[in-house]
Amino acid sequence: MHGLLEWEEQAILALIETWGPVDRSHRKLAHRGSYTGAVFVSPSTLLRIALTHRVTLPGEPFRPRPVLPALPEVPWERNRIWIWDATHFSRCGRVAYAIVDVVTRYWIGYLLTSEQTSTQAQLLFARALEDQGLLDSEDMPPAVEDGLPILVAWSDNGAEMTATDTRQFMALMAITQHHGRPGTPTDQAHIESFFSHLKGDWPHLTTITDPAALDTELGRIRREYNTVRLHAGVGYVTPDDEHHGRGPAIRRARAAGMRLARAERIKQNRASRR
Repeated sequence: MHGLLEWEEQAILALIETWGPVDRSHRKLAHRGSYTGAVFVSPSTLLRIALTHRVTLPGEPFRPRPVLPALPEVPWERNRIWIWDATHFSRCGRVAYAIVDVVTRYWIGYLLTSEQTSTQAQLLFARALEDQGLLDSEDMPPAVEDGLPILVAWSDNGAEMTATDTRQFMALMAITQHHGRPGTPTDQAHIESFFSHLKGDWPHLTTITDPAALDTELGRIRREYNTVRLHAGVGYVTPDDEHHGRGPAIRRARAAGMRLARAERIKQNRASRR
């Protein structure tokens, strides 16, 4: 009674062929089906169809998560916890800083540079605050009530992160800093995972030698990362959906679609057996 309909099986195969290189795993592909309205099936059903037709999915390497959270309790909402770090592109001779919203996994901004100083850190955050509308007309943070910061900047203990000029800038912008334990990269697992996906899903970035071309590609990939790529950490919606409040509705629509698809299978299979 619960068997897949013939068109659903074909839709699954078409979904794998179209989105397999992008989503890579059967979990993301199943959610992509409901995201695009093509087919409503569970991840296990999609995997079973792939195995039946001997279709191999790229898959993702296992990444263990830290057992304990690195931060104390803070309001779990967008633009409250930003995590930031830098990664090197040695072929191009450049360093790319990036800020990611921990709650929504939204890639806030980036800065491609040849130096790693407090100046780059200040420029990175000034651009990000302006992009997210967290500054007033005089490029200053709004009035802070009860002495609470407007957000938390989470990072490791790099020289530019702990520099006096960086601390003074963060205090001026009403941002509090949180640093992970030295020698413990899992305390910054969100940003480490982000850079792993950035270089793993778009490996051509590490082969670019022209800084201007790399900057252009990072801008393009940032848009794709935020608006196309489904993120497991936010329930298989895009970071842009989650950051702008559309995520809960999409997840509810998927749950409703799964229930309707199940009811329709039962209805049609019962009718065919009669």
